[in-house]
Amino acid sequence: MRLSLKWKMGLVLAVLLILTVAVLSELVLRGIEQNQQQRMEEQLEKQSQVAAQYVRQNYMTGDERLSAEGFMGQSGRRMALYLAMLSGMPTALYDSTGKETGSSLQTTGSVDYKDTLAYALQGKVAYQTSGDSVTYFAPIYEGEKLLGAVQLHYSMVRDHLFIKEIRNLFRTAGMFALGGGFLIGYGYFYRVAAVIGKLRKASKDIREAAYLKKPPVRRRDELGDLGNDIFYMSGSIEAHIAGMKEEQRKLELAVTKLQALERQQKQFIGNISHEFKTPLTAIRAYIDLLSMYRDDPQLTEEAIGSMGKESERLYEMVDKVLRLSVLEKYDFEQQAEAVALDELLLDLAGRMRGKAGKFELRLDTELEQAVVWADRESLISIFVNLIDNAIKYNVPGGSIVIRLSHETGGDTVVSVEDTGIGIPEEAGDKIFEPFFTVNKDRSRQSGGTGLGLPIVKQLVEAQGGRLEWHSEPGNGTVFRIFFPKVDS
Repeated sequence: MRLSLKWKMGLVLAVLLILTVAVLSELVLRGIEQNQQQRMEEQLEKQSQVAAQYVRQNYMTGDERLSAEGFMGQSGRRMALYLAMLSGMPTALYDSTGKETGSSLQTTGSVDYKDTLAYALQGKVAYQTSGDSVTYFAPIYEGEKLLGAVQLHYSMVRDHLFIKEIRNLFRTAGMFALGGGFLIGYGYFYRVAAVIGKLRKASKDIREAAYLKKPPVRRRDELGDLGNDIFYMSGSIEAHIAGMKEEQRKLELAVTKLQALERQQKQFIGNISHEFKTPLTAIRAYIDLLSMYRDDPQLTEEAIGSMGKESERLYEMVDKVLRLSVLEKYDFEQQAEAVALDELLLDLAGRMRGKAGKFELRLDTELEQAVVWADRESLISIFVNLIDNAIKYNVPGGSIVIRLSHETGGDTVVSVEDTGIGIPEEAGDKIFEPFFTVNKDRSRQSGGTGLGLPIVKQLVEAQGGRLEWHSEPGNGTVFRIFFPKVDS
């Protein structure tokens, strides 16, 4: 059986009202019962204290020759009747042995109070409930001496009747809430269901391409907001049809860019093939010569030197191509640490002085103490490549200076300066492209591959640094690397 929304929501509202009334009534009734319990205990405690005080006064002013049991036996009935008249509650008195010495009760009844009385004669307050009454026992002391116990009967008939009336009142209210809630909910949600019907018709029109010219409903609530959203959605669908053409144009542009990237990739592969082919051709030529002139020692010595040089250049090229490819393809996590840059540069300068000496070059350092936060291996690769380039593209008798200093803003600056051939102005935008070299002949002679600077640039940026350079043809080149300040 399919129920409409207005029936469902009407029933939901009625059930919610019933649950509210039920929970509220339960909480109120519990509160009343706790209040009655507290009021009863306070009243019984107060009356027991009055009774104990009265018994003590009579004992103190009575015959001193009588024992506590004798006093209670002689005056118990009189005191019980007086206390019952004073408190308005049936009262009984017991001596320290548990014997009843006086009572205002009409009948003793069938309830056994022995255990409760024994608990009171041990110096503790106790009470037990039976039906609509509570029997309360409290000990009576004179100093450290137990005189007996007092028994009070508290009637809870009126309390129970009050609870019953309140419960009936909540039950009647719940019935009215059920009927009224269902009628109100059905009437309200009948109107809501009519609005939902209009919204459903509007969505059907949009599905059939009959776009809206105005909002389907006008209300100042969530349903009105939904109607406005459907109206705007209708307009958006129309606009998106036109936007698809724009997306198509962008897609064509993306395809064009991909084709350009493909051409760049082919050019890169062509460069690799060309650069690899040169040393391999030289090695193969010497192999052919050696096979023809096996007994020529001068040719053998020349071939060994040239083949070793070309194979070393080929090895270096393969290593740098692989490293550059990895840097461009993967974003490896940098193992950053605090690096004493002055110590690192001093160590690298010591390693590279031997190579500089072979080319009749002087390698000097001017280092201040500095600590940077970077990957140590990346720093080594950066400065080895820069120093190596300064050696390869220098002139005999030239010099290389490595400087380490601090800027005013706190950045650490490392500069590698040489007195080499320099970089022409027109080549400035290409020096960081793979395989680009300023002087092809000089690169072949010195073993340059055109891959060092692209690797340096990517590694510097990975450390959060900045790379700048300045050069004058014939007057050398300066590369500067700026590292951000390390927060202490």
